[in-house]
Amino acid sequence: MSFLTNLFSNKSEPRAIGIDIGSSAIKIVQIRRRGAQAILETYGELALGPYAGLTVGQAVQLSPEKLAAALSDLMKEKEVNITTKKCGLSIPFASSLISVIEMPEVSPKQLETMVPLEARKYIPVPIEEVMLDWSVIPKSEVRNEPQEEAPLGAPTVIPLSTAIPKIDVLVVAIHKETIARYQEVVTKAGLDAGFFEIEIFSTMRAVLDESLRPVMIMDMGAASTKLYIIERGIIRLSHTVNRGSQDITSTIAKSLGITPEQAEVMKRSIGATGQDPKLTELITLVLDYIFAEVNTTLLSFEKKFNKTVAKVILVGGGAALKGLSELAKSNFKTEVEMGAPFNKVAAPAFLENILRETGPEFAVAIGLALRRLADSE
Repeated sequence: MSFLTNLFSNKSEPRAIGIDIGSSAIKIVQIRRRGAQAILETYGELALGPYAGLTVGQAVQLSPEKLAAALSDLMKEKEVNITTKKCGLSIPFASSLISVIEMPEVSPKQLETMVPLEARKYIPVPIEEVMLDWSVIPKSEVRNEPQEEAPLGAPTVIPLSTAIPKIDVLVVAIHKETIARYQEVVTKAGLDAGFFEIEIFSTMRAVLDESLRPVMIMDMGAASTKLYIIERGIIRLSHTVNRGSQDITSTIAKSLGITPEQAEVMKRSIGATGQDPKLTELITLVLDYIFAEVNTTLLSFEKKFNKTVAKVILVGGGAALKGLSELAKSNFKTEVEMGAPFNKVAAPAFLENILRETGPEFAVAIGLALRRLADSE
């Protein structure tokens, strides 16, 4: 099953697509640049379950050949009408390793030599087997308090803490085999991948604003729910919950004695709106476990950093569940909002409602497309 729409086209302007290969579906977005504005042209989604002989909404593990076939099928849909091969592709968070390491404050050239050596301590596989990337974390703004002047002729004292300045460096490692697998997918699909990016960084680009306050991104997929607490653009805490939207479908099917296909339809059409009390009760059984993990993660961050999270942003295919936002608001002691990645691009006003509803599912794809478009300038 796919949801597809083609908006409008102008062949003279630069274009880019973002491709999010999730556990249960592929999402694709094409945007173009007009002046300083990114404009949405087309987007679509294709379930992967049928490619493994399973139902829509189920998580699957497909070979690069089958993933490429599914991606090609999606791009061939006449409603999608993809017109460029320039793309960015997401890498699952589980296939990466992210660490923050402390380094001496030296020149970028020196860091290029030092970071890979230091990173060996944090990477459980030989450094030669991974693609390594890193960036210096900007220091928090510190207001310098006025100091009392030393008596004339007194010796100058340099505090020990400033003798060897330190910086924090964000290190990201992805196994080369993972890169090769996704490269095979895009090559077989006839695309030009400018980069491969870990999904959370794409999501952050799509849904975060310039606020300096800590926020949590709750990414609910089919097989799992990933929690990230972000502060000043840096992942401070992450946690994966081994429950997702397919667990809701399974619970409904088993409890009501219906097929997974029927349960999926009920989940998507009715959800946890309260319209069907028994259905809401079954959905809540799964959500209660996820929500408990969210609250534990929020509390862990608060204790570790002595700060509170300003809000929780809901993204992922599971976030499209009707009634999820209201249930989350009643369970979390902080603000909750649905991710709105389509706010980062211009689109016709008549699509406002549908883009708001489907937005959380397309956060990764939008973030990828925005970066690929910026890289092509």
